[in-house]
Amino acid sequence: MLIEQIYTGCLAQGAYYIESNGEAAVIDPLRETAPYLQRAARSGATIKYILETHFHADFVSGHLDLSRKTGAAIVYGPNAQASFSFMAVRDGQELSLGHCSIRILHTPGHTMESTCYLLKDEKGHERALFTGDTLFINDVGRPDLAQKIDAELTPEKLAGYLYDSLRNKIMPLRDDIVIYPGHGAGSACGKNLGIERTDTLRGQKRHNYALKADLSKEDFIQQVTSGLTPPPAYFPGNVLMNKQGYEPFEKVLSRGQQGLDPAAFEAAFRETEALILDTRAAAVFSEGFIPHSINIGLGGDLAPWSATLIPDLNQPILLVTDEGSEEESITRLARVGLDHCIGYLKGGAKAWKDAGKRLDRINSISAKELAVIMSIAPIHLLDVRRSFEFLAEHAIHADNIPLEYINDNMHRLHPDRTYYVYCAGGYRSMIFCSILRARGFHDLINIEGGFKAIRETGKICITNDVSVHH
Repeated sequence: MLIEQIYTGCLAQGAYYIESNGEAAVIDPLRETAPYLQRAARSGATIKYILETHFHADFVSGHLDLSRKTGAAIVYGPNAQASFSFMAVRDGQELSLGHCSIRILHTPGHTMESTCYLLKDEKGHERALFTGDTLFINDVGRPDLAQKIDAELTPEKLAGYLYDSLRNKIMPLRDDIVIYPGHGAGSACGKNLGIERTDTLRGQKRHNYALKADLSKEDFIQQVTSGLTPPPAYFPGNVLMNKQGYEPFEKVLSRGQQGLDPAAFEAAFRETEALILDTRAAAVFSEGFIPHSINIGLGGDLAPWSATLIPDLNQPILLVTDEGSEEESITRLARVGLDHCIGYLKGGAKAWKDAGKRLDRINSISAKELAVIMSIAPIHLLDVRRSFEFLAEHAIHADNIPLEYINDNMHRLHPDRTYYVYCAGGYRSMIFCSILRARGFHDLINIEGGFKAIRETGKICITNDVSVHH
């Protein structure tokens, strides 16, 4: 019996490959199918099942493409409804996989169809539990996402279901089984996920607040539903794509990989009202970019930030990338349902400049330079980190406008002011600056190295007193 976790850092997502005696199952695959097909081919195994723990909100699954290529059955638990054919399994049902078996545990709470898969070895011993978004390491799935699809499923109602699922289906299992969750730290599907990617059930009973033996249902509901920030706006769209279907990934990739010379690129921009997405590193972008471009670097969380900040999943996108990064950029966008890349700039920003076309730029200064400026006169300093980061510690007199809520806070910003912008390390601040520049703001100064560099100067007053928040 073989278990492999295939982890994707930019989504903090764990897919799984299970194999026994020439038969394989894939749990919660991502959009691109090549990793799973190649893994099965190395062993000469046949993919028999594609096991979905629920209809995902934070990424588009590869279930349809993988099933089309392999003939494997797409498996969902009770309450699942979709526009395509799938194997609907019952609570307690067992599926054979080589010499092993997989038992279905229906665990509603994160969503109503949420299902865990209990793997038993050749001797029938319980070995591993694949929990999807029901149980994470040191956390559980948030209970407020399904309400976007069904208004009657309130967070409190789902949290109650989740409590029962944990107590009745998971906690009675053997303490030595290994928990394999659907996400790790950094995912928006929970509040405070641990950095570890696996643990035993025994370990989670010790460290996960949600599995404390003396935790009442009322206290559980209160803890799970408190402090929830609004989920990213693209989540409902991804759920619908997972339920209703989508274009084959190969078609999406082929469309996006059309190389356009500067003239064709400019014509496509004007004719389609496409968004120009530049996935180069922030420092490279700032030195010269096509006017109206938005910078979301491939080296960071390109997929979730793009889906968060581009409100329409059908938005046409034109790419500017480092040479050779076109396919990776298109793939990451497709993982979150941004399927409408219509081409990329062949030769990149250099080709644009060589064609005699204007490049824009965003000024950056060091934290030491910022300290000098702040010592001379008051400035407009923007902290674009998340609110909990800001509340923990921030530069004095900074105003907090989290990047993910930039559209809700545009009324607080004035195009004729000079803004100094920082985040934790410089990735988000450049995204923020590029969005403002595309909207007509010209006096924007990015702080290199972000808050980390600001702290290290020792010359800028740091506080956790929110009374300084303008």
